[in-house]
This record gives sequence, structure tokens and C-alpha cells, in this order.
Amino acid sequence: MTTPSSALSLIYVGDPMCSWCYGFGVPLGQLLERFPELPVQLVLGGLRAYNTQVMDAALKDKLRNAWAEVGRRSGQPFSQALFEREDFIYDTEPACRAVVTVRQHAPAMALHMYHAIQQAFYGEGRDVTKAAVLAEIWDEVHGRTKEAWGHIDFLRDFESEAMRQQTRDDFAQAQRWGIRGFPALLAVRDGQAQLLASGYTEADVLIERLAPLANPPDDTP
Repeated sequence: MTTPSSALSLIYVGDPMCSWCYGFGVPLGQLLERFPELPVQLVLGGLRAYNTQVMDAALKDKLRNAWAEVGRRSGQPFSQALFEREDFIYDTEPACRAVVTVRQHAPAMALHMYHAIQQAFYGEGRDVTKAAVLAEIWDEVHGRTKEAWGHIDFLRDFESEAMRQQTRDDFAQAQRWGIRGFPALLAVRDGQAQLLASGYTEADVLIERLAPLANPPDDTP
């Protein structure tokens, strides 16, 4: 696995509708507080992309248990509104595509959008499979950060074939890298990637693993 950059950076492979990725926002945030200049490249993995089945009772029970565990480990809040619905289709492709759309035109805001979708879905129980909801979230993110968006229309780009294809490309890239679970975090230096986390990992472990890469020993005689 290689990248062209010689500087230290991170690649974060995840899905905004992955509950463990939502929980991982806490230790990831602590890691980035420790290394604030470290760039993060988001690659969207597609946890349940293109799913067409209405969520049944068995899946609801599975998710309740998983969300409770994520909440216990991370302290993140979870709305239970989703479980009251009888028509919800857990398709993560639209949420992934929304992040890809922002990343394409305002890369510095991609992680903000990613976390905002997580908060909307898990914390507030909003239906982030809907384009209109994702557009509202983008407006909220844009309004908070005051960053330039140029003349790009979010919904127009979100619905474009180019963004659909870029999202598919992200899913394929994650598969080529052998990423089978989310979140996954990799550190990249001199074109070589090292896996820092496969699954939820606490901040102290991340910092311990990253520190030698961020401060390599001086081999000068």
C-alpha cells in the first residue's frame, strides 16, 4: 500500500453510518489534538452500501446491542428514534457520497461533514439516507465553519454520476487495501503505510503507535 507523499499523514477508512466509527470520533479527536498539524485523508468504505432491505426486528436488536457497547466504550450519545421506524432501509451509500462530494470541492471540510452526519444520525436520529437531510447537514456545517464553497451546488453535485462513481472508487480502494472492517486508520510516511487501528482503538494506544513515526529517531552519527 503506497501513497506519493513523503510527509507523515493519516488515512482514515470508515463509514459515517458505522457505529464504531462514530465512537472512534472520540479517540481520533484526542489523537488529532496531540498532533494538530497531521493531515487526514478520508476514504469511504461502504459498510452497508446499496442495501435495499427494510430493517427488520433481528437487525434492530443487533444494532441496539452494538450501539449500547459503542456508547459504553466511547461515551457517545445514541438516539433510539431509528428503532421506532418500520420503513428504514440502512443504505450507507448516500451518506458516504455526501462526504465524497464535500471532499471533492472542499477537502479540508470532509472530516467535519463526516462527523456531522454521524451526529445527525446517531445523536439526533435523523434519516441521513435522504438527500434533503444531507443537504441540510451540509448547510449547517458550512454555516458553522464559514469556509468557502465557491459556486458548487451540493445537491446537484451529490446527485451527479461523477460523485456516484467517485464513491464507488472509494469502496473499491478500501477493498484493494484489504480493509474488511471499520474504522481503520493508517499512518503514511515516505509512501509506506502502517496500520494504526483496525476497529475501535483508544487514544492512548493510537498515540503510542503514532509517536515513533511522528518523531523518528535521528540516525545522524
